[in-house]
Amino acid sequence: MAVIAGTLGALMATLDISIVNSALPTIQGEIGASGTEGTWVATAYLVAEIVIIPMAAWLERMLGLRTFLLIAAGLFTVFSTICGLATSLEMMILGRVGQGFTGGAMIPTAQTIIAQRLPVRQQPVGIALFGVTAIMGPVIGPLIGGWLTESFSWHYAFFLNLPICAILVALLLLGLAHEPVKPALLREADWFGIAGLALGLGGLTVVLEDGQREQWFESEMICWVTALCAVGFALLFWGQATAKRPIIKLSLLRDRQFGAVALMGIVLGMVLYGTAFVIPQFLATIANYNALQSGKVVLLSGIPSLILMAIVPLLLRVLDIRLAVATGLLVMGISALMDAGLTSHSSGADFTDSQLLRGVGQILGMLFLSQAVVRAVPVEDAGDASGLFNAVRNLGGSLALAGISIVQDQRMWFHTRRLEEALPANGQAVQSHLESLIALTGNPAMAFKLIAQVIQAQALVMTYNDLFWIMGIGTLAALPLVLFLKPLPKSGVAAVMH
Repeated sequence: MAVIAGTLGALMATLDISIVNSALPTIQGEIGASGTEGTWVATAYLVAEIVIIPMAAWLERMLGLRTFLLIAAGLFTVFSTICGLATSLEMMILGRVGQGFTGGAMIPTAQTIIAQRLPVRQQPVGIALFGVTAIMGPVIGPLIGGWLTESFSWHYAFFLNLPICAILVALLLLGLAHEPVKPALLREADWFGIAGLALGLGGLTVVLEDGQREQWFESEMICWVTALCAVGFALLFWGQATAKRPIIKLSLLRDRQFGAVALMGIVLGMVLYGTAFVIPQFLATIANYNALQSGKVVLLSGIPSLILMAIVPLLLRVLDIRLAVATGLLVMGISALMDAGLTSHSSGADFTDSQLLRGVGQILGMLFLSQAVVRAVPVEDAGDASGLFNAVRNLGGSLALAGISIVQDQRMWFHTRRLEEALPANGQAVQSHLESLIALTGNPAMAFKLIAQVIQAQALVMTYNDLFWIMGIGTLAALPLVLFLKPLPKSGVAAVMH
């Protein structure tokens, strides 16, 4: 029951990372958010997860595993309700930040339950169960969110968590024993690091998300947030130097192998979360797909992942880590480049091959990198390494979503201007097309409006192609980092990672 409870909590947390992606165009319309502002709905969750995951081990020791998970599950329910009832972007962001804090706490604790509660002979079963959860949560999220949005309302994508949390609380009460709270551990906390992590990453995200819209440092708000971000990172580094046990052990990055793993984790996080965000947006705005149809397309990447999960133990024994990670990065890079040639007539079918390839790439890349994390550091640092890897992977996703917002604004403007320049007002073809539209509509103003809509649609398609091209080339550029990896031992139990 404890393992089921931990896995259920992790499933709920990973599911909510992407459950809003396919429904985001609908949510944006109802809460009054623009397309670029809508990225906050996804980014807020990821940034909050980055902050809480490294803190989970300390909170678990201080509160006890059952109490910690009960608090997390209860607050997750509250914040899910806030999201479901949101009527403004600010209210939605508040709820998503709370969901990220409390949901992120349930991911590493699920790993702890598997590692501590199951005997060694049952560890592979627990690892496989958690692996399926970690992979399928983000994949089936858009499908479930899309189905709920089309069948009922987008609000139910958040209200779905309420009955699941009730089941989770019952399993926790039955499956885990109560442990006394240890308030003395409050003195051991790296308070400088905690504050620095929250201020630094939060401030960085605000600057990246809103900088383009606010004209960067011409905005007083951006200047103040940048200063706050700098103070945050200064506090984080101060905690590294003074705390007995820093909140996040950045010194591990000095290890050549772990540093390479962390950089590749950032890249994979950018591609995983970036493509899962961009594809539903393209299908909704260009192909006029509804939320459920978009969710089905995103789900395709989960098919090869599920198939390969069945042979995970064999893969870990047979494949060299460098070959596996290189293949994973290469496949994911190619899959992104395959989506860089979209047209205004593209539909979900055009993503089939790339999505299936993406599923193969993510299981090879993430699975073997996850194992490399704990093999790259001493045993006593395995927990810190796990937390840091999870943080940098989510950081990659957060940077990707913020970058998408910036690139989308800049390239949309660029392509629109270039297309307008390519259409001379007195050109014969332009005049002929304009005359035919006026004859069709009987209204010159409507004819000009139709031409403007075509230009906007073509510019948007070209912008999405730019995004996929950037993600593809960025992934391929990380390939040389595999040379820093060392082979995994051919015996022993696979490490539990998310």
